[in-house]
Order: sequence, then structure tokens, then C-alpha cells
Amino acid sequence: MHKEIKNAVEVLKAGGLILYPTDTVWGIGCDASNPEAVKKVYHLKNRVDSKALICLVADDRMLKKHVKQMPFAALNILEVTDKPTTIIYDDAQNLAQNLIAEDGTIAIRIPDDEFCFQLSRKLNGALVSTSANISGQPTPKSYKEIAPAILKGVDYVVNLHHEKICAKPSSIIKLSNSGIVKIIRE
Repeated sequence: MHKEIKNAVEVLKAGGLILYPTDTVWGIGCDASNPEAVKKVYHLKNRVDSKALICLVADDRMLKKHVKQMPFAALNILEVTDKPTTIIYDDAQNLAQNLIAEDGTIAIRIPDDEFCFQLSRKLNGALVSTSANISGQPTPKSYKEIAPAILKGVDYVVNLHHEKICAKPSSIIKLSNSGIVKIIRE
């Protein structure tokens, strides 16, 4: 795993895209602070850049680096949930501008996955994580289902968990600083 993390971080720091296993589905990733890399992700997925992407961070300390004000309820939700949960936060910061939604929000998840944790730690920042499919196409449930265009479009494919079958994407909750909670995806 250490070799795969080292290789992936080199590609990420050079502005490249990686294909990697997450705690939910196979993801296309890039350094979330690099606007050119983020642009490549949108291009590869054939996705309009007004549709936001999810980021992964290693822990709540790193989360606080990317969100100006973290609602108190966020940590409580993360502590009690038993499935991968992405939270959409207000007032994103220290991320590529083309990654932040027009309303200033950002979707971030702290994955329960050692590879993703170590990858984010070694990158020392947020990592884009979007499903490894062309927009509008089904999310692949395994590495074998990833379209050739995606495989050819990334700069590095992480050589771990190619046999993993993915259950489903994370739940998504929008949690505003004003206390409003909205379930986006269960």
C-alpha cells in the first residue's frame, strides 16, 4: 500500500488524475487545491463544472482547514452514522475555486478507509473523489465495470482492491451554518 500511496501522491502533486478505490465506490481523484486538475476531472467525466464534486479529507482537523465554520452538529453526525456520509458545508476555503459550488458550499467526507486516509495525509490536503464514470452513465460497482475512456483518461490507476465490489455511494447531507439540515441522498 505504501508504494501505491507514494505513486498516487506524485501524480496528484504534478496535477494529474488518479483512479482509486474509496470507502464507497471507485473514484477519479485529483488535488482539490489545483484548479487545472479539477478542470481535467470535469472534462474526463464530461460533466458541467456547475455540478459540484465531493472531496475526501483524512480527519476533522483537515476538514476544518477547508471549511470556515464547522457546524457543531457535523461532528455529532459523523460520530453516530454507521455508513459513509458526505456533508455539504457552507463557506468552503483553501480549495480550487472551480470545485466550490456557486453558493460557496463544498461536499466533504472523512472516509473510513486506510488507503484514502493515508493518501489524504501524504497529500496534506483534500482529494477530489467522484465516481469513476462518464456523467449520466451508471456508477461502476467494480473495477471491471469502469469504462475504457475513464481508464485511459487518468494518469495513474491505483493497484489495490481491483476485486472489490462496491455497495453504493455515500449518503449526502447538507448542513448549513444556520442549522438547516437537508438529506440529499440516503
